[in-house]
Amino acid sequence: MTDNTNVLLVTVDSETNPYEEGLEAIQQLTEGESIDQPATVRFPNESQLTEVFNERTYTLLRVIRDEAPESIRETARLVGRDKKNVYQELTTLEALGVIRFEEVGRAKRPVFPYDELIVTPLARGSGDGAAAAP
Repeated sequence: MTDNTNVLLVTVDSETNPYEEGLEAIQQLTEGESIDQPATVRFPNESQLTEVFNERTYTLLRVIRDEAPESIRETARLVGRDKKNVYQELTTLEALGVIRFEEVGRAKRPVFPYDELIVTPLARGSGDGAAAAP
């Protein structure tokens, strides 16, 4: 990873709040701050991680990265899904700091502000010798 690469790490760590960390990461990027370590979104367990990061999510992120749609409506059209469902998923991703919205007239353009996405469900607290919760 070079100094110019913005990486988003998605992992499991039951000690943190994924929404707070995601918002902090996206705020740092929005303010133009340098991120010395990967921005991280942590989920309390694998089940919650896979609820958010699934095949539909990856398809949305690929379309946002590769096609740069100008709106949520265009994003939904490009993935062949209902606008309401795409809006709900994108809103969740925004709350986590995975994407951000830019206002384009009356439309919201989804932006994936990272160069790389690394999803690793087996992280701290998942068999590394840490004490398990009862």
